Amino acid sequence: MVESAARDKTRTVVLPFLSKHPKYGKYVRKRTRLHVHDEKNESKSGDRVEIAECRPISRTKSWILVRVVERAAEPVEPIVTEEAAR
Repeated sequence: MVESAARDKTRTVVLPFLSKHPKYGKYVRKRTRLHVHDEKNESKSGDRVEIAECRPISRTKSWILVRVVERAAEPVEPIVTEEAAR
């Protein structure tokens, strides 16, 4: 899932996973943050995307965007009526 789309042609994608604690055995939620190259700026924050590993594009980017699997829901603007505005 795209966490940040603030930079041009670069997206931050979060990959959550569960990891078992070595001593206590409890499953702990962890996440990996990857910087992904999006040449056409086609993804936005909240989208589910498919990525693939590639040669290093920059110091932090070694992944490219393959496709947008699912678009994020558009935020709904609230309807303000005269009674609600009072």
